[in-house]
Amino acid sequence: MAQCKGTRMMDTVFSSDTDAIRKSAYRKIAFRLMPFLMLCYFCAYLDRVNVGFAKLQMMSDLQFSEAVYGLGAGIFFIGYFLCEVPSNIVLHKVGARRWIARIMITWGILSGCFAFVETEWQFYTLRFLLGVAEAGLAPGLLLYLTYWFPSYRRARMTVLWFIAIPISGMIGGPLSGLIMDQMNNVQGWHGWQWMFVLEAIPTVVVGLLVLAVLKDSVQDAHWLTSAEKNLVQQEISQDNQQKEGHSSIKDFISDKRLWLLAGIYFCVVMGQYAITFWLPTLIRNSGISDNWHIGLLTSLPYMCAIVVMLLAGRSGDHFRERRWHLIIPMCAGAIALTFATLFASNLTLSLICLCIAASGVLTASSLFWMLPTNFLGGVSAAAGIAGINSFANLAGFCSPFLIGWITTNTGSNAIGMFLITAVLLVGATLVTRVPAKLVNR
Repeated sequence: MAQCKGTRMMDTVFSSDTDAIRKSAYRKIAFRLMPFLMLCYFCAYLDRVNVGFAKLQMMSDLQFSEAVYGLGAGIFFIGYFLCEVPSNIVLHKVGARRWIARIMITWGILSGCFAFVETEWQFYTLRFLLGVAEAGLAPGLLLYLTYWFPSYRRARMTVLWFIAIPISGMIGGPLSGLIMDQMNNVQGWHGWQWMFVLEAIPTVVVGLLVLAVLKDSVQDAHWLTSAEKNLVQQEISQDNQQKEGHSSIKDFISDKRLWLLAGIYFCVVMGQYAITFWLPTLIRNSGISDNWHIGLLTSLPYMCAIVVMLLAGRSGDHFRERRWHLIIPMCAGAIALTFATLFASNLTLSLICLCIAASGVLTASSLFWMLPTNFLGGVSAAAGIAGINSFANLAGFCSPFLIGWITTNTGSNAIGMFLITAVLLVGATLVTRVPAKLVNR
């Protein structure tokens, strides 16, 4: 009896020590990595937000139509699509630190070059090259999280990282509007030209910092103790053993589940970029004219999205449920986007609906990634995440192109927005086809 009590006491002490090491390790990892990863994605998304604001001046200065803008905004994703999978495979081989630095430096330089655009074809060419340069960043960072966090901790970290999207909208909106108003005609440049140059500089600087801040693996983290490294590595290894792999590219391509996930994310991205590229225009349509106030008002939907994303991420990890945490935000975003379009002339009602729409769509965009990362591991994760993201980001081409084309030919963006809401509802329906046992971990 005494021996049994002693054994139980030793087990309790051992378990307590392990829990303390685990909490300490993941606290350090989150503190060291997450703010910087958020900064990296903040820079990436700022470059996407500013195109929506540049539209307010650039179209009249360069005499671009809505269709030209929509095609230019969307053609970014053709280059992104073509280079996404190769980029992520290279990242897996050469290491995240060097490859993410390369991505950020090259796309930062190209983003600044938009200040010199004068023709439609220059606009199209730079947008395509920007997509090529940025390809691999988002799935690369997602893959990077799988090196440091097991599945049961990753939803909160993924959401925390994706919060960079609404933060970039919240800060980038007023900042872009301010630069465009205050710097217009300074040194003979238009405000949108200054905006592209000034907002590209931080991206290049952060890209250089990646080389010093990021580590390629847990074992390279000098700020973790040996016990912490071993525990994290053990949990990551155990997590990967529960995941599935593909023995060949053919197996990967023939996996219907991955195509289902790609279809779901395609629908999410259609909604995401409808908001990203057209939010400033939707607010201007409600009667606001100056860029500074448009920028301030665009920050409100993103502020709401931050709160909802944090709550949804915590809830998903707490209940270890993934499907309904995706379906509900997608449906809410679709319905709200419909009413935002119907109430376009009423600033208050339209803005409330846009807050709900942005919260729903951006929450779905972040929580979606708990589906593939919960059952893919190793090289399969690198190729699978990139493949899903690459295919789905074709929606980044379709969404602005279709809305721009429809707006040019009808004089209204209402039909385009209704199309986006229908796509979001189709995506929510597809989520029900994902086996719960595959992803609810």
